[in-house]
Amino acid sequence: MWSRVHAGKKCCQENSVIQLRWARQLLPVLAVTSKRCVPVRMAGEGETVDIDGSIMEGGGQILRICAALGCLLGKRLHVHQIRAGRSTPGLRPQHLSGLQTVRDLCGGKLEKAEIGSTEIEFAPGKIKGGTLTADPKTAGSVCLLLQVSLPCVLFAESPTELILKGGTNAEMAPQIDYTTMVFKPIVEHFSFKLDCDIKRRGYYPRGGGEILVKVSPVKHLNPINLVDRGSVTKIYGRAFVAGVLPYKMAKDMASAAVRCIRSELRDLHVNIQAVQEPKDTAVANGSGIIIVAETSTGCLFAGSALGKKGVTTDRVGMEAAEILLRNLRHGGCVDEYLQDQLIIFMALADGISQIKTGPLTLHTQTAIHFAEQLTKAKFTVKKCEEANTDCNIIECQGIGFKNMNI
Repeated sequence: MWSRVHAGKKCCQENSVIQLRWARQLLPVLAVTSKRCVPVRMAGEGETVDIDGSIMEGGGQILRICAALGCLLGKRLHVHQIRAGRSTPGLRPQHLSGLQTVRDLCGGKLEKAEIGSTEIEFAPGKIKGGTLTADPKTAGSVCLLLQVSLPCVLFAESPTELILKGGTNAEMAPQIDYTTMVFKPIVEHFSFKLDCDIKRRGYYPRGGGEILVKVSPVKHLNPINLVDRGSVTKIYGRAFVAGVLPYKMAKDMASAAVRCIRSELRDLHVNIQAVQEPKDTAVANGSGIIIVAETSTGCLFAGSALGKKGVTTDRVGMEAAEILLRNLRHGGCVDEYLQDQLIIFMALADGISQIKTGPLTLHTQTAIHFAEQLTKAKFTVKKCEEANTDCNIIECQGIGFKNMNI
């Protein structure tokens, strides 16, 4: 059995959460969680870090960020209470597939991990690189598989090819179009190249999608500075249908989105293309839309939505447009879906990173908590002083993590 470092005494509920050092400046935000907060304590050599998977966001994000950091930092992990507050607690196929991918990337050891497990133990090895396939056999998001594996392969011995299968456009996860159009160009500011090729699109409930990701290792990550919003210069996107769904649905989604955006941003040209996905590159039926706003300083924001039974195509298009407009109003430089995805890279970077965000999401608060505790990177969050904005500056003194393999 591994020796174990427990996370320490349990704090009291809401008031204890704000004892986190970085949280003192955002007390109203952090009060959204009433889960018990168990601080993570660094383990000594040969010891295991205990992680309560039920606190804060309490879902798969905790597994993804902790597994990636455990793999990179050589820390053994014991995660318990996994997704304890969810309607179906424990590991689902995509969570298990993500953990297995990290295990295989580093030749590590993964125990107690099966569908429905509420605890796992993970002992990392050395990250090799090479070609690896992850397939949850469901419509689980390929983008969430990328989230857990990307930080690891950046510090591998050799270039990596990841074949990730599942849903490319899934609920409760970034659409693959968000990953390629927003996440990829921004995260590459950390000084690495992310090659993502969509081989086949897959939708709920069948899945069947596939992407090919190619990443070459880096020595270290550069810090980023995203605090200058600039002005919105263009808005573009794609509305798609696949399978037997009629092309008119895509046109209706696009038209509704354009009308909604122009009601608030009258002087900007909005270019949303309606697309019928080719039958040989899309599995089964699906529909959706993504809209991206680009600023004069290179900031990117997006709103997206998927077609659902009983929801009109006009409503789907308007939903995506309203999400985009909401994220443009707060005055930040990243949208609510990107902010948490940047935290792990900020923690690992060599230097001080700053990003200007809107209100912090619970996912972002959770990412900061676990990244800070596991890496000892220093995060601060400060409210912006600008008038008519609802934004914050997240600053991180990264640990300057080095790839000792190259």
